[in-house]
Amino acid sequence: MQAHPIRVLTDNAADTVRGIGLVALAYMVLSIGDVAAKAVVLGAGVAWAMLWRGLFGSASVLAVAVAGGRPGGWRRVRPVRWQMVALRAALSSFTSVSWYLSWREMKLADTYALGFTAPLIMTLLAIPMLGERIRWRRMLSTLIGFTGVLTMLRPGGDLWTPALPLLMTGIVAMAVTRILARRLSLTETPECQAFWLMVSHAAAGVLLLAFYPLGAIGGWQVWAALAFLGISSGLAHCVFTYAYGLAPVSALAPYEYTMLLWGGAAGFVVFGEVPSWSTLAGAAIVAAAGLYNLHRERVRRTVDNGVP
Repeated sequence: MQAHPIRVLTDNAADTVRGIGLVALAYMVLSIGDVAAKAVVLGAGVAWAMLWRGLFGSASVLAVAVAGGRPGGWRRVRPVRWQMVALRAALSSFTSVSWYLSWREMKLADTYALGFTAPLIMTLLAIPMLGERIRWRRMLSTLIGFTGVLTMLRPGGDLWTPALPLLMTGIVAMAVTRILARRLSLTETPECQAFWLMVSHAAAGVLLLAFYPLGAIGGWQVWAALAFLGISSGLAHCVFTYAYGLAPVSALAPYEYTMLLWGGAAGFVVFGEVPSWSTLAGAAIVAAAGLYNLHRERVRRTVDNGVP
């Protein structure tokens, strides 16, 4: 007997606009959390950040499941397709580790710029993995966004560092996790996906302690950063997976671009990081592509509702 009822994946304008709003909120929270993560990584190390992000995050998700007032209570974190849930969680942990290691050499905004290749990968993978029909306007907006990424990745630019291959591998894994989030939403609750993702982060942190020993535990500021990182990550991933249950991957993919706006601003305020001109120029292109995609979804919603 299944723990949760099987849902039906929709592709209508109303749900898509709701999904866009929720995923944009999740990306904002995750970007701010990344500032706390980088601060911890530079001080205490990658393993410590992964461990406590997972512990605080899984506890916050479980609290939401129990006290959220939705049917099922704590059972909402029980997986139906546990193999796929475990695969997504493991890939997400690998993505986080690749990102955290790259931050020892790269700026937040620059890693986000590289991460902008994920929407194109997601849009293309959604065809064989989800059977989605990619409308030509969605494909066009994604391709335009990719030209912005090429602007950022100009040969010999600031983004070419020794951390680049690992980060790009993590970005491909991240794209797959976005696809899996959509597929798993058929049977798994948002709390289930977020909970096991956070548990996987904690387990990865324990394993990484053997390779990246703890630097310094730090004072209350470090623990405050760890608590904020974990709690914000857990809650944001609940919202994120709910959004991917509402809207097609190809519609949500361009909003990965908004992380540069939040992360770039936070990186400047906290770390004094200034993105290069190519990063800013590329960001302008991808942001325009994302906004155009939102406009087209609003137009489609008006047509679906019969408004002239």
